[in-house]
Amino acid sequence: MSSQQNRRMVKRFSKTAIFVHWLNALAFFMLYLTGLPLYTEYFHWLYIILGSAENAMILHRIFAVVFMTPLIIALIFDRQSLVHWLKQIFTWKKHDFKFFMPFAKEFFGLHSEVPKQDFYNAGEKLNSLLQLSMGFILVISGVILWFDQFFSASAVQWAFVFHNIGFALAIAVVVGHVYLSVGHPNSRVSMKGITKGDVPVDYARDHHGRWYDELKEKEKQKNKGA
Repeated sequence: MSSQQNRRMVKRFSKTAIFVHWLNALAFFMLYLTGLPLYTEYFHWLYIILGSAENAMILHRIFAVVFMTPLIIALIFDRQSLVHWLKQIFTWKKHDFKFFMPFAKEFFGLHSEVPKQDFYNAGEKLNSLLQLSMGFILVISGVILWFDQFFSASAVQWAFVFHNIGFALAIAVVVGHVYLSVGHPNSRVSMKGITKGDVPVDYARDHHGRWYDELKEKEKQKNKGA
């Protein structure tokens, strides 16, 4: 493919998809920030920034509600992208499972031949499934902790345990996600997709080969019909 073609951009994400992604990121960061001093006294200094322990709790609950809105917004304003995302992350084939061994090398900056991937590669699918799972755990346990007067003491205790587990695992997943999006040299260009909506054609070809093939086939069919 020529350098001129490589500079071509292809649409990856809609404005709604971009908005809900960053809304989710903002809510998660604020939940993390407001939640830390509630867990351990080592972060009580954050109360100075947040105003007080009461303010921290209020903000935590506000952003907990915000955290639950992205899926609703996507369902209302961009159902097609939401359905496509869900269908993709729950569809696993041989090329998905073959992704991880060579990607382990690429993760540490080594060259490897990764099998052609879909619109979402296997790593993104796994990340999405983990985030969905952790989000479900955090929301359910959070609701029980918020409205503890309606639940048994045992349920509240277990909710606290699962909230801690969900929090810890979600942080680990987010750290890996941020590294691959910002820190990893081979994946930084993906940030353009989730900020501006477009990615270079050569990025689509090299990182999402099956999606790229679909785009080429659609372009071919379009040209035939012209």
